[in-house]
Amino acid sequence: MAKVLVTMPDEFLNKIDGVANNEQRTRSELIREALRTYIRRNVVTNPEKASKNAKTLENLIG
Repeated sequence: MAKVLVTMPDEFLNKIDGVANNEQRTRSELIREALRTYIRRNVVTNPEKASKNAKTLENLIG
């Protein structure tokens, strides 16, 4: 399995870790599931919305 380095604000990472902890999952499992859900909901059914959402996400973390 490949590894990916992602940069994000500490506050956002703390939220991710909190959710992962509450669900008794690893951070990686939670992020993989979130991306699967995102792809399923947006990329396949609505590419324009997916593009808009990706730009919003870039603004939040970048």
